[in-house]
Amino acid sequence: MLTESSHRPWPIPAGKWQYYQEWNNVLFFHWKVPAELLRPLIPAGLELDLFENEAWISLVPFTMEKISPAGLPPVAFISDFHEINLRTYVVTEGKPGVYFLNIEGQKHLSVWIAKLLSGLPYEKARMQRGKNTYLSDHAVKGFKLDVEFELKAFISLKSKLDLWLSERYCLYLNRGQKLYRYEIHHLEWQIAEMELKKTKINYAINGLSFTDRTPDLIRYSPGVKVLAWGRQEIKR
Repeated sequence: MLTESSHRPWPIPAGKWQYYQEWNNVLFFHWKVPAELLRPLIPAGLELDLFENEAWISLVPFTMEKISPAGLPPVAFISDFHEINLRTYVVTEGKPGVYFLNIEGQKHLSVWIAKLLSGLPYEKARMQRGKNTYLSDHAVKGFKLDVEFELKAFISLKSKLDLWLSERYCLYLNRGQKLYRYEIHHLEWQIAEMELKKTKINYAINGLSFTDRTPDLIRYSPGVKVLAWGRQEIKR
């Protein structure tokens, strides 16, 4: 993995990576949203990253597998769990990345450990998935997802929007009075078209409702293997 970096917008970070993880069987639901409704959710020090002057939010259900610190083997009952993140796209210091508005995980222990170690806003939700289905219920917030899908052809020539939405090599975290960046590395995403057979999505945040709103773009990926470095504080 570390020998392949020509697809990245900046060099692989110096120093030893700290965590290995796999993001597998990934669904992408993308919506265009009014930037003025998103900006209040973005912490100071970050700017909304726009594609052709439009802001985007993505709901990304997937299965996390084999997450473990460098040098240690994964422990399946902790390392493997379903996850959904609701994210938008931001940039600072010339590095475009993602900012999580919400993260849900399937297992109590996995959620607790992930939140403790990363600081990311993990919350427990009931989740289950089949070969072509994904079901989630976050009872506290009322977030629900119930989809059935059929995979279509892989996309050999990705659009500029596909690349913009998927090829992100850092994420940002606002914790207390501090802003952090986590650098990551993976090979370029393989993405495929996907047809929804059943779609029930109930998510709303800061006046942005995605309840039964058809996504502007949907995609599938078999996933990527990911290396993650320790967080770095960003001066505001």
